[in-house]
This record gives sequence, C-alpha cells and structure tokens, in this order.
Amino acid sequence: MLGADKQQCFNGGMNTAPDSLADFLTDALGHRHAPAPDARIVCLVPSITELLCDLGLAGKLVGRTGFCIHPRDVVATIPKVGGTKDVNIEKIRKLAPTHVVVNIDENEKPTVEKLAEFVPHVVVTHPNTPRDNLQLVRLMGGIFGAEEAATRWCAEFEAEYAALHASSQGPARTVLYCIWQDPWMTVSKDTYIANMLAELGWRVPDLGADRYPRFTWSQDLVDGLDAVLLSTEPYRFTEEHADALEKQLGIPVYLVDGEMMSWYGSRALAGLRYLRTLG
Repeated sequence: MLGADKQQCFNGGMNTAPDSLADFLTDALGHRHAPAPDARIVCLVPSITELLCDLGLAGKLVGRTGFCIHPRDVVATIPKVGGTKDVNIEKIRKLAPTHVVVNIDENEKPTVEKLAEFVPHVVVTHPNTPRDNLQLVRLMGGIFGAEEAATRWCAEFEAEYAALHASSQGPARTVLYCIWQDPWMTVSKDTYIANMLAELGWRVPDLGADRYPRFTWSQDLVDGLDAVLLSTEPYRFTEEHADALEKQLGIPVYLVDGEMMSWYGSRALAGLRYLRTLG
C-alpha cells in the first residue's frame, strides 16, 4: 500500500481513486508504462525536459528540442534533435532512446507515429489544468525512478495551490489572452492557460471551436472584455505592444509572462505564485 502522503499526492491529480500504483504509470492515451530506471529518454516537450531535470533525471536524457532551454546550464550538454514541430527523426534514431516523451499540443501526430516505429516506449502527456501536474509528475517519477522527488514536488504543489486559494482574489473578469499577432490568436477555454486563469475566477471569451482560435478586433469583442493579456511567448509581446494596444482599444492591456502561464511541470510551482501577483 502507498503511504498516506503518497496517496494524497496521487489522488490530488485524479478524479477517481486508482486501483494500484500502475494507474499512476498510465499516460494521456491510456497506455500503461513499466518502471524503467535505466531509460534513455528523448524529451520533445520543453516544460517536461525542465521537469525531468528538476526530478534529478538529467543523466537519463539523451536528446531534447532546441526549445528545451531550462535549466540552461544542465540542458546545454544534451543533444538537440530539432524543434517541437520539426523533429529530426534520424538524429533521434541514432541516439537509440528507449523512451520518447511527447505532448498532444506540442508535437505533431505524424512525427510521433514515425518515432513509435523504432522507439520502444512513447509516453504521451496532456496536462490541461494546474492540478493535472500532480499526475504528470507522478508519471515521470514513476516511470523513470524518481518517486521520492515526485512526492516532494507534489507536497510543494499542494502548498502553493492552497496559498493561492487562501489569498483574497478580485472579482471575476473576462480577459482575452493573446499568444500571436499577424494573425491575432488567442486560447480557448479548454486550454491549460485558460484553466490557469480560471484559478483566479477569470474566463476567456468563446471565439470558436479551435483550441487556439484566430480572431479580428471588433468593438463588440472589446465591449465584452475587462482586459487584454499579451503573452511573452510564443510571440514576443513587449510593454511597447501593450501600451500601443491599450491606446487603441481603450481598455487595460497587460504584459504577462508566458512561461509562468503555459509551462506545466516544474514551472507550475512558480506559475501558481505568479497568479497571486495577477489576482
């Protein structure tokens, strides 16, 4: 049986009580993975590369994307295998990984299918709410032999989550979170970013069925907003962008740290603290 502290952390990221430890080794597609402490890992998800390093697993990483930049001093020695969308299949093949970690939003399905032809284990992730980080961390720690580090991380997360909800929060707001311009793009209510904002009682407008819909500015759109948030990634919005757009729209426009709002895994701890500064 799991200890009480482990059971609490495991249950925190799931809707129903699991039957066994194996349930915590089940990825986003329902595939169960066996513990593999001797794994050779290629990670194609920047935020999860950071998480693996913070769990003490950097020595098992044999490949990463060029966008896997944290922690900078650690990942500098790990070979790059292209980007999240333009993966170099042959580079990965030569690295002979036993596991590749991918994400439903970050990586292309055809790429993952090609990797599955020669990588024995493809671990698919898809955290969509802040509390999904609990299961994500347990999945990484459970597969790759970092259970104790994962347990500690869960405890830290629960403390930060409790602190966020113990703090006084302002009124509910409708905010448009912009991730790109030319064309302008935002996030839907079903994304990790929108669910981070929901922890503050903020909502994003419904602008279509796409997870990351394009939009055009209109007076009707602006009239339904309390504020606009410009993210520092993936588009590099700046304070100058925010000042210019605020003058154009006539409503508050704020620059927000995109890593704090969208990077799950390790960065979720700092992300919860960051939300307290926004609320």
